[in-house]
Amino acid sequence: MFSRFHRKSKGFTLIELMIVVVIIGILAALAIPRFMRATTKSKQSEAKQILKQVYVMERAYRQEKDTYCENGSSASAGGAFNTLGVEIMTNSRYTYSIVADSNSFTATATGNLDDDATSDTWTIDEDGDLQCTSNDATS
Repeated sequence: MFSRFHRKSKGFTLIELMIVVVIIGILAALAIPRFMRATTKSKQSEAKQILKQVYVMERAYRQEKDTYCENGSSASAGGAFNTLGVEIMTNSRYTYSIVADSNSFTATATGNLDDDATSDTWTIDEDGDLQCTSNDATS
């Protein structure tokens, strides 16, 4: 008779399952945007690295020729980048360009990292000032 009142609980109730689903949904809602921002920021390292390399090579070019490399190529490879010895891979996420004269230069990297309307734009100048003029990671 005692066993009739004392049932063994097997499995989960619907309420318990719904609570777990809600908790997982809240965690996903918090984690996914942070993950997307972190992914975009890691993609930006390509632009930073290549622009810093352009800065170093432009400085070396100016030391040798007394002018900055003046070819304003905006292709993914070639032009001033070949002259400077900066290799840009064909599958790069950014398009790079250099605008220069004898006393100054500005190298620019532009790309759309997450397929939205905002593009990501980085620039570096003859002073080595690396700036993000349009940040795709915060949009």
